[in-house]
Amino acid sequence: MEVFSQYIYKLRSSGLRPTKQRLMISKLLFGREETFHFTIENLSKLIKKKLNKKVSLATIYNTVNAFKKKGYLKEIPLEGNKTYFDTNTSSHHHFYDEDSEKLIDINNEKISVNNIIPVSPYGKTIKSVEVMVRIASDNHNQK
Repeated sequence: MEVFSQYIYKLRSSGLRPTKQRLMISKLLFGREETFHFTIENLSKLIKKKLNKKVSLATIYNTVNAFKKKGYLKEIPLEGNKTYFDTNTSSHHHFYDEDSEKLIDINNEKISVNNIIPVSPYGKTIKSVEVMVRIASDNHNQK
């Protein structure tokens, strides 16, 4: 029951009422041991597959965006209009597998970033530097 109350807390602290649908979303996002990377579309399909329920895209968008605003999820935009969300909100890096369209975490210790941090514009401070390494099969055509 303690885990269930954590979902309710996250929802309420994000300004959302803990409805059955939002609790299901919370459980799918935060009820796992490993980091979860997803798009809204992936999450919608996962809800339908795992829970055999249909949840409106509006409910999914609203819940995910409220969690993002509160800091429970990190948004990772890719080129075009593809956006991933990550349950690991710490500063870390990713591989993006173009074949499977999946994000894979890279431990910070495995990346060495030297001399690429630019001078920030006047009045702005660099909050973090995150690296996205795009990967594909060897026979994948490069763009």
